[in-house]
Amino acid sequence: MSPDQPKSFASSLAVTGLLFFIMGFFTWINGPLILFAKVAFDVSDTLAFLIPSAFYISYFCLALPSSVILKLTGMKKGLALSLLLMAVGAAIFGQFATARSYAGAVSGIFIIGGGLALLQTAINPYISILGPIEGAARRIAIMGVCNKVAGAVATYGLAKLVLHGMEDFASQVQRATPAQKDALLQEFSGRIYGPYMIIAVVLAVVAVAILYSPLPDIRAEEANSTPGSTGVERKSIFSFPHVWLGALCIFVYVGAEVMAGDAIGIYGVSLQLSLDNAKYFTIGTLACMLAGYLLGFFLIPRYISQEKYLSLSAVLGIVFSICAMLTDGYVSIAFVALLGFANAIMWPAIFPLAIKGLGRFTEKGAALLVMGIVGGAAIPQLFAHFKAIFNFQVVFAVLMIACYLYILFFAVRGHRVGQGPAAR
Repeated sequence: MSPDQPKSFASSLAVTGLLFFIMGFFTWINGPLILFAKVAFDVSDTLAFLIPSAFYISYFCLALPSSVILKLTGMKKGLALSLLLMAVGAAIFGQFATARSYAGAVSGIFIIGGGLALLQTAINPYISILGPIEGAARRIAIMGVCNKVAGAVATYGLAKLVLHGMEDFASQVQRATPAQKDALLQEFSGRIYGPYMIIAVVLAVVAVAILYSPLPDIRAEEANSTPGSTGVERKSIFSFPHVWLGALCIFVYVGAEVMAGDAIGIYGVSLQLSLDNAKYFTIGTLACMLAGYLLGFFLIPRYISQEKYLSLSAVLGIVFSICAMLTDGYVSIAFVALLGFANAIMWPAIFPLAIKGLGRFTEKGAALLVMGIVGGAAIPQLFAHFKAIFNFQVVFAVLMIACYLYILFFAVRGHRVGQGPAAR
């Protein structure tokens, strides 16, 4: 190793950490934005959940096109393009939210998600193969710290700048005449404009800076290739069943993560807890995730493999889901927040296990996994729909336990399917 290599590795981690911070900011701000949409646009829970739904559906629609774009643009230009696309989406959301056009605001969220789909397709396999694949969960755990700190900053910032005084504001709206109500909602929705315009400018500046960053190019076919079980070159992505099982695992994992992080506010309101307190509940989930990342960073791979840690995390998720169902009030909220601890190392473990050995198909495999992020739209929508029919705590627990059972299967067996004797 030359003297410049450690410096290059550290600078690559720093730039990648900034990108994970940006991803975390926009992913976790969806939680308080659900409450914002419910109040500002005066919509039902189901319609309010269109915020995360549009965000995650864009991943499904744009992940595969993103892999094609990255082939054409290369790493740095692709990353810069993703940030510019997010800047456009942020500006559109701020403009239409201020005008109280819900369809326009949701379209802005969709565009932000599209930019993140491009960013995720590039940066997740990049950090996974930046070093040995067996230690990828440890590197992604570092990125996860950046991601969750960003989520806490986004949640707290939006709560303070936009969502302050929501309890009193909701009471005023209920007592107001139609004309007064319209004026109050217009004033409330206008609070979002300034912060999102600033965000759009910052993203554009970072996009330009990325073009001059020290990120090195890594060829996936060289850094992430292993022979098939028969020693014959595999000819398509369909020759790797473990990546398809991994995409489904990402689907249920992201659904569980969004339920624990973004839906916790609605969950708290359903428990008759204060709206002013509920807007901060996402921070509790993020704090638990941060603790899980730090623990995983120290344990993987020295003391425990990433697949065994994933198994233990799935079991913890099942236990905490049952406890949340059987308790009430802030105790139940605490168990939902603790799901963040169980979820912390899931993405860092699932992603490298699912793309291991893909070689020249790594980008397509990563795109499939990013498409699985649409679970963040599907599963919360199921929750929003069925909570209106059945007990919301039971619905929450059933959905979460089903997700964690599949994650447990992937950790124990699914990631080995088609990998050959060496993977067993």
